[in-house]
Amino acid sequence: MEDENIALNSVLGLELNRVFFAVRDTANKQKIIEFARDVLQGEREEQPGSVSPDGPAS
Repeated sequence: MEDENIALNSVLGLELNRVFFAVRDTANKQKIIEFARDVLQGEREEQPGSVSPDGPAS
């Protein structure tokens, strides 16, 4: 199951990268970045014992 998640995340990351570079408008690129950050933050919150890149919560 974990291998499937890793593979899916790799495919999604590549697709997000492709879309990002296909978009020319800076405002739309910013929306893509914000969306990706929201998704990653949500996944980190779901994982028990995960630490955010900013460090442990106080």
